[in-house]
Formats: sequence, C-alpha cells, structure tokens
Amino acid sequence: CGDVGFGKTEVALRACAAAALCGKQVGIVAPTTVLARQHYETFCRRFAGFNIQVAHLSRVVGSTETRKVKDGLRSGNIAVVVGTHAVAAKGVAFSDLGLLVIDEEHRFGAKLKQSLRGLARCLHTLTMSATPIPRTLQSAIAGVQEVSVLNTPPAKRSPVRTILAPFDAGSAKAALLREYRRGGQSFFVVPRIDDIETVVEQLGRLVPQLSVKIAHGEMKGRELDEIVVRFAAGEGDILLATDIIESGLDIPRANTILVWRADRFGLAQLHQLRGRVGRGRMQGIALLLTEPGKELGEATRSRLSALVALDRLGSGLAISQRDLDLRGAGDLFGEEQAGHVKLIGVGLYHRLLERASSIARGGPRSDMQLPDINLQAGGSFPESYVREPAIRLSLYSRLFRISTHLDVNAFADEVEDRFGAMPSEAATLLEVSRLRIDAAELGLSQVDVGPEAIAITFRTKVSASVRQNILRLDGFEFRRGRLICRPSTKPGIAKLEVLRSVIGSIRSAHSARELNARPITGQSTTGNGP
Repeated sequence: CGDVGFGKTEVALRACAAAALCGKQVGIVAPTTVLARQHYETFCRRFAGFNIQVAHLSRVVGSTETRKVKDGLRSGNIAVVVGTHAVAAKGVAFSDLGLLVIDEEHRFGAKLKQSLRGLARCLHTLTMSATPIPRTLQSAIAGVQEVSVLNTPPAKRSPVRTILAPFDAGSAKAALLREYRRGGQSFFVVPRIDDIETVVEQLGRLVPQLSVKIAHGEMKGRELDEIVVRFAAGEGDILLATDIIESGLDIPRANTILVWRADRFGLAQLHQLRGRVGRGRMQGIALLLTEPGKELGEATRSRLSALVALDRLGSGLAISQRDLDLRGAGDLFGEEQAGHVKLIGVGLYHRLLERASSIARGGPRSDMQLPDINLQAGGSFPESYVREPAIRLSLYSRLFRISTHLDVNAFADEVEDRFGAMPSEAATLLEVSRLRIDAAELGLSQVDVGPEAIAITFRTKVSASVRQNILRLDGFEFRRGRLICRPSTKPGIAKLEVLRSVIGSIRSAHSARELNARPITGQSTTGNGP
C-alpha cells in the first residue's frame, strides 16, 4: 500500500526481477489497457539486456500476436507477461508461474482476483493499491494478508491542493488558462460518457484557444491508447475523459484536474483521480465541482469533505480507513467487498476475525476479553487536553482495544508526544486500562466498585482450590456467584489503589494454587528416594 506516485511500480519491478532471474514466470495484471501498455513499456525498458523476454496480453494485441504469447507462456520461453484480465482468459496456461502482481487491486472484483490466484499452485501474490478496498484493508489489519506500507514521498513532491466548490464558469476558465500559461496540461473528468458532448461545448465557449482531446471506455483499444500516448507526449492541452484515466496513468506535465459532478464518484476513485496530477515538481491542483444549486446529502458531503481534509502526501491509507468506517468490510471470503460490519460493530467484528485467522494459522484462540470496571472516577481525555471530538473518540476506541501492558505504555508515550504531559484524568484512564488487563488475566468479567464494597464477577466457574484460598483472605466472601470484598474504602481517585490491592490478592490466591500443585524438586514419588 503506497500513495499515488510513491513507487509501487518500482517494488513490483524488483520483485519480478527476483522471480524471473530465478527461472520462474511472472504475470502482471492491470485494470485497463492504457495502464497495461504503460507497464509493458516500462518493463521492456528496465529488463532490456537481462535476457528476460517480456510480452503484452490485452484486447489491443492482435490475434496473431496473442497466439504467439500464449504459446510462449505455455512453453516457458516468455518469462514476464503484462496484461489486463486477459491473462486469466481461457487458453492461457503457464509453464512455471511463480509470481502474480495485481496492480490497482481495488479495480478488480473478488471473483476475478480469486481466479487469478488460482493460475498456479503455491502462487506468490503481490497486490498493490493506494486505496485498498475495505475488505482488503480489513484482511490486512486482521493478519489474513501481510501488508507493507510506503510512507515516504518522492523528493520535492508537494501535496495536491484540493478545492470543493459548485461549478463556476469563470473559475474553471481561470484554472485551465493558468495551467496552459505555465506550460502544463489539464484533465477534465466527467462521470458518464453522455456528459462529454455537453462539456465539449462548454469548453469551446470558455477556452476556444485550447486543444481538447477525448478519451472514454467505449473507444476501440488501439484508438484509446493512441490518444493517451499522444497526450502524454504533449499533444493537446486538455484531456476530457471518464474515470478511464483513474488508474496509474503517469503524465508529469498534467498538473490541473477538474472533476465534474464529483459527488457521483467514490472516495477512493476521487483520490486516484487527484493522483494523476502533481506527480512532478509543479504544484498540482484538483477542483471537485458539484452542480450549482444542488444540495448534497449528508453522507456525500462527508465523503467529499474527507477528501479535502486528507490532502497531505501519503493520505491514501487514511482515505481507505475512512472508507472502511463508512461502508464496512464486506465478506472476507465471499464476493461482497464492502458492508455488513456495521451490523455488529467494528470492534466485535475485528475481534472475531482476528480470532478466526489465528485459529486458521494454528495459533491460540486469543479469547481474552477485557472486563468492565465500573469506577466512579474512571478518568477521561478532557476537552482542554484533546480538543477535536473525532480525535478523542479515536483515542478512546484504540485504548479500549489494547490488551497488553506493553501496548498501554506505547499508547501513553504516543499521547504525550502528541498532546503534551497528561492531566490526572487521562492518567487515571490509562491506569484503569492496566487494571482491566490484570483482571482479564485472572478471568474476571466485571468489577463494580461501590461506596461500601467491591463486587467481582468471574467469567468461568472458580476452581475449588482458588475459592478456598480467596476465602482465607480477610474481608472476602462469595455471595450469589459473585465475590464480595469490603476493604477500607477511600473517596475519589484513591479507590484505584484499593482496587489494585484487591486484584493483587486474587492473583496471590491463584499463585498459591499453582504452588501447591507443583511437585517439589528432587522428591521421589515412590518414597524410596533420599
């Protein structure tokens, strides 16, 4: 996972070189013929002189050449094939496929990705995306897939300035002419092919001096490729297109993009479109245009506002996480790539998925659940300490999921680095989290701290030996299945110390049971020893 222009293709090149030089075949799959051709030319250029034969397979390749490529893959003469989903078409067979690379994985359906992974046994698969779909992101978070993140932007790269506004003829004209005067090119993206004719007329009135090229998915493959290649070579001032240009297109001279009716595009789509500009040293500008006078729905405005807010370099992963929150994670092994998780909540879904993946790998069940500790002085992140409500909510959510003391300490260090020294309320909250971890290790499910006593509920039945050890402690008794203790109570925050002492006493009862059960070293079990 790396943002647009951060070097995912370079990673793929080196992985493919490693596989091909070891004698394995490699398949690289891209979602569009334009991107597949671009990758093909890049791989041919980089592998020249290494005696690695690279081939191209897509609908723009003629039937005679396609037959040659299929024969070469079957015989093993072709080491690397770059193409679209045609790589998985009927009649394509590999001699010894070792590595599959899926570029822009968010553009492929679940069924197609599964069929691609079935091209060979024990196939190593590298998927790449700046904005992975919710299901892919969730499987990476849960450990089903391994994930590597590219965080470092190219040198002297600037964030793309993103503006959300209703369409205004004067502003659109000014943006296009500004780019033309600084020697650059512009994209004008529309959601439907039917919108192209209307926009062409508008551009003819607004900027008659600029040359407009048109590209969309209903064009013949060769014609579309030719238009995009010529535009990349500097022919034309504006490329009027649908989202066909979304994936991987690299035109460094194009640094302004206007997206008409931006509310009709998805969050990841808009981020990918924004990534088509600002790939060189020039400042990129993205104008997200909505229909004048049209009121946007709350969810739509939230989606577009998230894109404007996340305009820093490397924000692709954050946008995908936002998309995961908005749409849900989908079916991990089915065909739905979003949805469902909201029905049970993100926290529970993640916990169940983490447990299932751990069991599938032969690991522990990881069933430890942190108990509820009902304490009058439970602590908080005060508004004066963390001002943004969304950030406070995120901190509470993260802290609630932490299950080790090491992670609590790391979380505390991060909070102090971001917001400064913690006030007493925040320190208390973290101390309660530590007590919850201790209580979970002892099998407690709930702890209620009242003015007169502390009531403790166990998750499972307490063994007879532990029960006996606890009853030996002063002030402890079992009543209606719960442990009641009446320590000397103190007001306010001092109750934390009391609770810590009670949990320590229960731990001692567990330790005493283990000590009694342990055989004495060196003692003979037959009675005939020394």
